[in-house]
Amino acid sequence: MLESSSTKFKKNLDKNLDKSSSVHFDIEHQLKKTFNLEGFRLGQKEIINSVLKQKDVLAVMPTGGGKSLCYQLPAISQEGIAIVISPLIALMNDQVHGLREKQISAGCIHSGLSLDDKRTIFSDMKKEKNYILYLSPERTQKEGFLNWIKEQKVSLFAIDEAHCVSQWGHDFRPEYSMLKKLRELKPNTPMIALTATATPLVKRDIIKQLNLKKVDEHVYGFYRPNLFYQVEECSNDESKKNFVLAALKKVTSGRVILYCGTRKKVEEWNEFINDHGYSCGFYHAGLSSEQRVTVEEQYKNSEIRILTATSAFGMGVDHSDVRLVIHTQVPGNIESYYQEVGRAGRDGEESTCMLLYAKKDKGLQSFFIQNSQAESRIKSMRWEALNAMIAYAEGAECRHADILTYFKDKKRIKSCGHCDTCDPKSERKIDSVITVESVVRKARKEAVVKLSFEEEGYFQELKDWRKAYAKEHDIPAFIVFGDKTLRDIVIKKPKTIKELEYVYGLGAKKVERFGAKILELTANL
Repeated sequence: MLESSSTKFKKNLDKNLDKSSSVHFDIEHQLKKTFNLEGFRLGQKEIINSVLKQKDVLAVMPTGGGKSLCYQLPAISQEGIAIVISPLIALMNDQVHGLREKQISAGCIHSGLSLDDKRTIFSDMKKEKNYILYLSPERTQKEGFLNWIKEQKVSLFAIDEAHCVSQWGHDFRPEYSMLKKLRELKPNTPMIALTATATPLVKRDIIKQLNLKKVDEHVYGFYRPNLFYQVEECSNDESKKNFVLAALKKVTSGRVILYCGTRKKVEEWNEFINDHGYSCGFYHAGLSSEQRVTVEEQYKNSEIRILTATSAFGMGVDHSDVRLVIHTQVPGNIESYYQEVGRAGRDGEESTCMLLYAKKDKGLQSFFIQNSQAESRIKSMRWEALNAMIAYAEGAECRHADILTYFKDKKRIKSCGHCDTCDPKSERKIDSVITVESVVRKARKEAVVKLSFEEEGYFQELKDWRKAYAKEHDIPAFIVFGDKTLRDIVIKKPKTIKELEYVYGLGAKKVERFGAKILELTANL
C-alpha cells in the first residue's frame, strides 16, 4: 500500500515539477496522507521544495522546528535509498520507529544491532523502491561501506546536526569532517545539511566542508513566542538554589531540565532537589550506557519529572511538554544555550527558560577553553563566543530580538513583550525564594548599580547609540556592549583611552574599535 502510494506521488511529481501549484498540491496531499499532518511548520515547505528540485540545501531551524520532515517527505517521493547521517543511536532508533509506524520503509545500522538484524535491513532495502537508512558518521568512513554506497541508487544525503562538521561550531566532531567523501562518491546526488544552530561563519564552513553546490539556504523559526526568557545574575550558589526552588514551586506540571557545567554539579543539584521533596534523576557522560538508557526511559515515561544533566543530554531529546529549562551555569556560547533552551515548549504551550549567571561561571568555561587541544585560532573564536554569551547574560535589548539578529533569521522584531527585559514585571517571571541572603543580595545590587537622574540620562543615550549601531551593522546589541559595560562607563566617567581599559567588559579590541566614539559620547559626563 505504501509502495503504490509513494510511486504514484513520484509520477505526479515528475509530471508537474515545474508547475508550483501542482507540486504544492502533491506535497500537501502526501503530508496529510502519510504523515497525518494538517499543515507545514514555518519554513518546511520552502525547504522541501528546494530538495525536490534536486538542489543542495542548508536548513537552519531551531530545536523542535520539524527538520526531519524536510528530508523524510522528499525521500519517499523518489526511488532509491535516502541516507541520513545522525550522531546518536537513540535518535536513529526513535526516528526509525516513528517512520515504521507510518508504514514508511526505514532502518538504521549501528553497533548495537546483531548480524541478523543488519542482514534483515539489507534484505529489506533490496525489496523496496525507496528506503530511509540512518547511519552514524563513523559508519560511513568504513571502506566496505563506502564501496557498498558506490553501487547503490542513492536519492538523497541528509546530514543532521550539520554544525558538527565545522570547527567554528559549538560541537565539532572530527568524524563529521570526513563526510565530504559522500559527495565525492555521488557528486550528482543532492545533499541537505540540517542544524538547529549556526552562525553565518558556521554556515559558510558547513557549505565548504560538505562541498555543497549552488546551495539554497533557509534560516527559519528562531522566534519562539511561547518561551519566556529570563536571566538572573547570582552572587553565589545559595542564590541560585533560591531561584531553582522558586521555579520548581511555580512550574508544577510538565517536564523540567536543569543544565549544569560539570558532572559533579549535575549530581550535587540532583541531590539538592531530591532533598527538597522532588523526584529528580540525573544524566551525564560518566554514566554507563545502561544507566543512561534507564534514565532516558524514566524521563520519557514520566517516572521522573525533573532531570539534572550536562550537555550530553542533548541531541535527540524530543519531549513536547518541557515547561522549564534552567541553566545553573552559563554555557560556553550562545549556540549551545539556544539549542538547549529550545527543548522547552515544543508543543507551543507557555514555557520558561531561565539562566542563572554568576561571575565565577566564566572561570569554568575559561578552564575548558584553556585546556582544550584546539589550535590557537579555534581557541580565539571560542573566547569571542564566550564573551558574547556573557554579554547576552548581562543584558542588552529584547532577548528574543537579539537572538533573531544573532542567527540572521529571516524574521526580525523590535520587542517581544515576553522576556525579562521587555516585561520585567511579568507574571511569568520567576522571583527568588525570599531569604535573608536574597534580601541582602538585592540591597547590595541596588546600591552598586543605582545611578543618579543625570547619569540615567547618559546611560540611556549610550543605549540609544548602541541600538542604532547594532541595527546599522545587523548585529545583536549585546555583541557591541552589555548593559553592565554601559553602566560602568557612566559610573567611572573615563576621559582617556587609558582610562577606558579599566571599564568592565572593554578589552583591547573594543577599546581600539569604539574608544574614540565612547569618549565623544561621554565628553560631558
